[in-house]
Amino acid sequence: MVVEVSRRVCDGIKLKYLFAAGLAWLEHNRERVNQLNVYPVPDGDTGTNMTLTMRKAYSAVADWDDANVGKVAEAVAKGALLGARGNSGVILSQILRGFANGLKEREVFDGGTFAYCCKLAAESAYRAVEKPVEGTILSVAKAAAEAAFRVS
Repeated sequence: MVVEVSRRVCDGIKLKYLFAAGLAWLEHNRERVNQLNVYPVPDGDTGTNMTLTMRKAYSAVADWDDANVGKVAEAVAKGALLGARGNSGVILSQILRGFANGLKEREVFDGGTFAYCCKLAAESAYRAVEKPVEGTILSVAKAAAEAAFRVS
């Protein structure tokens, strides 16, 4: 007798909705993120730049109904790069690029793959910064990846 184990997976349509939720969170918390920014100078536009970048990223798939996570993640990453605003937008685009790299050729992903993609996302962001500084969005990306591995 073969017992099939059910795994929770995310397809491209669900991933699109996750990106929409991320954008909605950024839009709602934009000012709060602006206030958090103190490095290298408290310029107060990090939340705004990340929101504008994420809007452009999401707009790349907003009208899609593609179930392939690799295609959705790639389009979002490309949209973020083309629409990146400020340093925080560029870093966000590299986080999304790293995440998308882990989903190439994939139709769906599970928790373990999600954790792996988060690790790639953090590594991509660190490589994009000439002199990475802890206590920034880079540290947040790394901590998120570590947490994802703990629960996957």
